[in-house]
Amino acid sequence: MNSNVLTKGFKLANGAAPVACVDIGGTKVAVNIVDDQGIRGKVSEPTATTGTKDALGRQIIRLMGQSCDAAKLPIQRIARVGVASCGPFVLNQGLVELASPNICGGLAGPARGLPNDWKTAPLEAPLRAVFAQVRVENDGIGALEAERRWGALQMDGMPMANCAYVTWSTGVGTGLCVDGHVLRGKNGNAGHAGHLFVSTNNDALCGCGNLGDVEALVAGNAIARRFASAGYADAASLFAAAYGGDAKAIAIIDTLCDVMGRMLYNLIATLDLQRISLGGSVYWHHRDYLLPRLRGAVQGKLPALTDGCELVSAGLGERVGDFGALALVV
Repeated sequence: MNSNVLTKGFKLANGAAPVACVDIGGTKVAVNIVDDQGIRGKVSEPTATTGTKDALGRQIIRLMGQSCDAAKLPIQRIARVGVASCGPFVLNQGLVELASPNICGGLAGPARGLPNDWKTAPLEAPLRAVFAQVRVENDGIGALEAERRWGALQMDGMPMANCAYVTWSTGVGTGLCVDGHVLRGKNGNAGHAGHLFVSTNNDALCGCGNLGDVEALVAGNAIARRFASAGYADAASLFAAAYGGDAKAIAIIDTLCDVMGRMLYNLIATLDLQRISLGGSVYWHHRDYLLPRLRGAVQGKLPALTDGCELVSAGLGERVGDFGALALVV
């Protein structure tokens, strides 16, 4: 295990063939190259959501070319491509297509406001047409793998056997490990706890078409949709108001933490976890405020299950997505 990748950097062995890392989120796509010189050539831009349904695949291939150019590396030298992507996934002739609520507008329809009618977005097929070795996993699984190898989900330098990674970002997702086995499921979708129902709230529409699931209630884009009319245009303005002592904003955040706390408790109760690592843009930028509240939402509930399970911030911080894609190919 290498627990110092953030301070000491990460390099492949001398002479090792370069690999490409792709991190796909509902907000942005990031690509970088890793070789024996380190992690370099990072490029990113907003996730493609307009045009034909293959727009995302074409965007990734274009960004990979830009990343290789920035790293002064011929794209033909890329040996393996690791893709950590928001899901869910569907399989088309065995190859992954995305059915992501924050990318595919055809799932929930025009009410969700996405500028396309895609039900799925091809991902693995266009990449395999260019690169021989491609591994696609849910970004929660990628982040889990990275946190177990280099981050907060280690004990005595070894990966923990019963743990989870949870992202609270544009969407809400998880990666799960039980008895040392990373859970994937029939289509690679194990861990989509963001689509659990924890409330009877029927005025919160998720991009997947569900009403009142976790993601619809607390995700970064849900905060803007639900609370703009109350004067909080986005998550940043909501938290800024809370930090300034706004009682209404504080009450809203407490309610969001109750929802997330229920989801975390459900994971602990179902899987008997020892540690959960938390990341994602909403959580990470406000971790000092949120972590005590999330711990409070879980602690004391059925101690036989919750005692001995700790909630911690991601050891890889804001770079967990980059390392999540890397963990898939090294």
